[in-house]
Amino acid sequence: MVAGHLREKRGYYHIVLSYTDENGKRKTPTKSTGLPVKGNKKRAEAMLAQARKEMEEELARQIEKNSHPEQIDPADIPFTKFLTDWLDMMEASIEVTTYSSYSLSIKNKIIPYFDKRYPGLRLREVTPKHIQDYYTYEMKENGISPNTVIHRHANIRKALQYAYKTGLLDNNPADRIERPKKVKYVGDYYNAKELERLFEIVRGDPLELGVILAAFYGLRRSEAVGLKWEAIDFEQKTLTIRHTVTQASVDGKSTIIEKDRAKTKSSYRTLPLVPPFEELLYRLKAQQEVNRKLCGNMYNKMYDGYIYVNEIGELVKPGYITQHFPLVLEKSGMRKIRFHDLRHSCASLLYANGVSLKDIQEWLGHSDISTTSNIYTHLSFSSKVASANAIIGVYPKAVS
Repeated sequence: MVAGHLREKRGYYHIVLSYTDENGKRKTPTKSTGLPVKGNKKRAEAMLAQARKEMEEELARQIEKNSHPEQIDPADIPFTKFLTDWLDMMEASIEVTTYSSYSLSIKNKIIPYFDKRYPGLRLREVTPKHIQDYYTYEMKENGISPNTVIHRHANIRKALQYAYKTGLLDNNPADRIERPKKVKYVGDYYNAKELERLFEIVRGDPLELGVILAAFYGLRRSEAVGLKWEAIDFEQKTLTIRHTVTQASVDGKSTIIEKDRAKTKSSYRTLPLVPPFEELLYRLKAQQEVNRKLCGNMYNKMYDGYIYVNEIGELVKPGYITQHFPLVLEKSGMRKIRFHDLRHSCASLLYANGVSLKDIQEWLGHSDISTTSNIYTHLSFSSKVASANAIIGVYPKAVS
């Protein structure tokens, strides 16, 4: 309801209204009638009544509008806004590491490209050509690999598939593009002599534990960092892989993710504790006790139970291993390989010593033997040589 009264000011009538607006705020606007006080009271009252009526009608329209807002077609939102909204929706339903990967691609690469090249492009307007042109641009202008494009495509396609499933789009435009062919990766590796030299170089270095776990036991970086004392059975001489530590960047902030499970069911495995590694563990355990006493209250107890910690008890982070490893190789003049290639070196060493692909699969924790054979195709070459030698006796001799 709109209340009101007349006010005399400087010889003229003014209308003063009083009401609560659509947001619940009290309003008291004042407006001059332009009528002198003398002889114009009835006219001024009529203007007051009209002003009250008009304001009541306006408030009614506002209430009606707010109760029935204009329906905006979700498909008309900007494509990049849709990607951001989809990413926010996915955050609660996927692993932190997966979200980190999605976020880095979408926020740092995909969205900036479309905002610059196609500002205001609506979701419903996205065509296969828009997507195809983006992949071509990234490969030609930025030199990214086909495999990276395939990963980006997976992000875009999954987001647009959600739009299709929820009825925002009639089809998924990402289904009608030509993906580049995936480049098969062949892992590099060190031979036995190179590994021996590497072990000598890293002795006493923070990398020592990681290098041995990767090169001898074939552990992944996350498994090496995640190894705990409780996983070591000094009586039964075994170590069990069942905990991992990974590192992800979420919205520009580095996050450590600890999991009481391995990558896959097959990754959960128990391996023999060999004497040289057992000696290293005893040495590390004794050093941890010394460091704990020396540091006193300054010692970091957050990672008690982990094997791979530094002098003050802080966890040696996965990122440190990846960054420090190539520096050690360069300084020592060793051939450059990735830290993960030490896992390949382990597989090569096992195969060279007569271990079957099936046993290598179990040692490395692969869920499928095809994974082992696909990654380590070079391992089967010696068996092919043996097959060739087996039939060479019947090969026709050259005619002189």
